[in-house]
Amino acid sequence: MASSNFIDYVKVFVRSGAGGAGAVSFRREKHVPKGGPDGGDGGRGGHIILKADKQHWTLLHLKYRKHIHGFNGVSGSGTGKSGADGEDIILPVPLGTIAKDAETGEKICELTEPGQEVILMKGGKGGLGNRNFKTATNQTPRYAQPGEECEEAWVILELKVLADVGLVGFPNAGKSTLLSVLSAAKPEIADYPFTTMVPNLGVIPYHDNKSFIMADIPGIIEGAAEGKGLGIRFLRHIERNSVLLFMVPADSEDVAKDYEILVNELTKYNPELLDKNRLLAITKSDMLDDELEDLIKETLPDGVPYVFISSVIQKGIPELKDLLWEAINEGVEEEEEDFEEEDYDQPLNDYNPYQDNIDLENEADD
Repeated sequence: MASSNFIDYVKVFVRSGAGGAGAVSFRREKHVPKGGPDGGDGGRGGHIILKADKQHWTLLHLKYRKHIHGFNGVSGSGTGKSGADGEDIILPVPLGTIAKDAETGEKICELTEPGQEVILMKGGKGGLGNRNFKTATNQTPRYAQPGEECEEAWVILELKVLADVGLVGFPNAGKSTLLSVLSAAKPEIADYPFTTMVPNLGVIPYHDNKSFIMADIPGIIEGAAEGKGLGIRFLRHIERNSVLLFMVPADSEDVAKDYEILVNELTKYNPELLDKNRLLAITKSDMLDDELEDLIKETLPDGVPYVFISSVIQKGIPELKDLLWEAINEGVEEEEEDFEEEDYDQPLNDYNPYQDNIDLENEADD
């Protein structure tokens, strides 16, 4: 994916369609001098709808479409004919897209499920024709409702990449190299900082035809939460990852200190990120001997699983994949265990799904 084509932020002006006006009309036929009102209703204005589409990976298709206007509903006509509804405009967006009001910053909606649809701007309702206002005291109403006005606003669409594992590290920590080794992704790899300018996704195969998705996030530097380096432009992508894999190169002056700097930057940006499962990978460990590894192990933070890896010689790669798979599925396994304990305390052949209702009815009779 070319860096120039990865668009994860767009600002667009959206306007729904206005409702059609109701008609003022009276039935006119031969031998029917006073046929009464027969004005039809106006049609509804077209909605502006966001639809989550897994075929889209970026917001590039909306980058140059700054103004999106819906279709107006058609006015009603005589003989009770209602106007046609305005056609809805459906905007496909990638999974993980968030829509915000550009003026207030308030979140409007979030799309995370394939096929999910959200009405971004509602079309105006059509007005009622004069036939709806006929009463016993007003047999010939000469008025009808106008259609409702449209809705319009500037809207910001932001994309947060959805992945199971997010790679977090300083520039040149070996994130892109690891992704290229584990998956078929081909991110740009070079020996200068900020080689990765956009998130890259890769599908990592695992045992028994299982797999998980890994996201290579552009490098973070100290002060990123305040806007240094690439700033917070890509920090939001980390929010959608289930597991965070911190990567610190073995040639770092202080592995533990670099890890703490990365953690602090994420904390400043969003403290909730610390609730995610974290793992630590010491990269480029092919340059270490056993003695140096033992010295580094003594300085590593407690409670954080770690592994020494080298993408070049494939050192520690199988162990890393096992750790990641366990971390990804940790919450799922706990939920399954809780479900089994709560719902199957009694033998299945003795379980009566209606027993709770029977007990409640008996209590009510007492």
